[in-house]
Amino acid sequence: MAHHGSHSLELDAAPELDDDGHAPRTGNLWTCFAHIITGVIGCGVLALSWSVSQLGWVGGPVALVCFAFVTYISAYLLSHCYRSPDLEKRQRNYTYMDAVRTHLGSAAGLFESSNLVAPFQDHLWEKRTWLCGLLQYLNLYGTAVAYTITTATCLGAIKRANCYHEEGRDAPCSAHDEHLYMLLFGAAQLVLSFIPNFHNMAWLSVVAAIMSFTYASIGLGLGLAKTIENGTIKGSIAGVPMSTPAQKVWRVAQAIGDIAFAYPYTLVVLEIQDTLKSTPPESETMQKGNVIAVLATTFFYLGVACFGYAAFGNAAPGNLLTGFGFYEPYWLIDFANACIVLHLLGGYQMFSQQIFTFADRSLAAMFPNSAFVSKFYAVRVPGLPSSVSYKLNLQRLCFRTAYVASTTGLALLFPYFNEVLGVLGAIIFWPLVIYLPVEMYCVQRGILPWTRGWVALQAFSAVCFVVGTFAFVGSVEGVIRKRLG
Repeated sequence: MAHHGSHSLELDAAPELDDDGHAPRTGNLWTCFAHIITGVIGCGVLALSWSVSQLGWVGGPVALVCFAFVTYISAYLLSHCYRSPDLEKRQRNYTYMDAVRTHLGSAAGLFESSNLVAPFQDHLWEKRTWLCGLLQYLNLYGTAVAYTITTATCLGAIKRANCYHEEGRDAPCSAHDEHLYMLLFGAAQLVLSFIPNFHNMAWLSVVAAIMSFTYASIGLGLGLAKTIENGTIKGSIAGVPMSTPAQKVWRVAQAIGDIAFAYPYTLVVLEIQDTLKSTPPESETMQKGNVIAVLATTFFYLGVACFGYAAFGNAAPGNLLTGFGFYEPYWLIDFANACIVLHLLGGYQMFSQQIFTFADRSLAAMFPNSAFVSKFYAVRVPGLPSSVSYKLNLQRLCFRTAYVASTTGLALLFPYFNEVLGVLGAIIFWPLVIYLPVEMYCVQRGILPWTRGWVALQAFSAVCFVVGTFAFVGSVEGVIRKRLG
């Protein structure tokens, strides 16, 4: 006990730090909830009415509830992996990659009994860590492409809403400017990509959260109002009829991919947990935050999806706010679309800055003596005082320009909102949301193969693998068919 007393005196004398030497974390249940909502409710919510219309009145709501359950289990498993397996030195894993490296990075501790197995296992774990990183960055990159497509659609919808309002609903208001809007969005992102420390601006998360709540609420309200106005609930048990059973199967797969894109926030669970105070234990706060956030999201998603389907039935548009089921009040539709654009302007940077940081670090490590990579040039900015200059780095200039150009180019080539979301949702669903969290949890908790817990987790993983593969194949088929058709 004496040791404990002296330890607290030491802490009183020095500034309080957390057990890893960082400044004390101050996050609580409500900041955790806000971060999760920012991470979850994005442009995926706008495709949910369409997804429910493909699955019908039984399959749609059931699929949404099942994905809510899977998302909760995934976040539950992962939140236990924030502190690493060694109970003496309880180091923190700040990111998803850190957790994979800590729990699955070396097999030495797991396979001490067999010297023959360890080298092979080490190679396998190393590959998993590498695969995890690859998929994570691929998903961030793909999201940037999806955001470019969505922004162009929203700007086109604002233009058409005003046109329909002035000239009547039968006016030939076309949306041929969408390529131009994608180029404009790309140009804006190019400028934003060079703002130093853009990702440190905490207000970005707050603005994004407010915007996503606003446009999702408008979508919910309009769907509800339209259903009341119709005086009937549209839609059917089986959903949209298709000319052949095969087409129906592909559509169902794509709808599942879209739902898979809208839900999971596994990639940011540990980053959110790293903001929480350590009393009560972070995993406890995170558990409560997960429950509240998944319940709130599911309530919201079911509302948007089901009221959207009830209002439009089998004609539910692919994107609830740009598909012109709603014409009036036109200013409200304009406002909702403007909120989406603002959210996506910041969201693109939130995802892309992680790739920029990774590229900067990797290239600096690979070419430590290269002036191209490490030298900064002071450039005068017109209109600002002569004492202020911008630090220009050639590697950043080239890499970030090429990155933004490639996301814009892919969006121009494949401007298919629902199909692209489906591919993105399905590609990471099983590896990152299910497989790795299950494997890490087994290591963390010392769950041995063929015990009851292990069998249950592996069965869960296997079912999700089948669902994820089905959604992926269907969504890729959708993209190819649209591109060729």
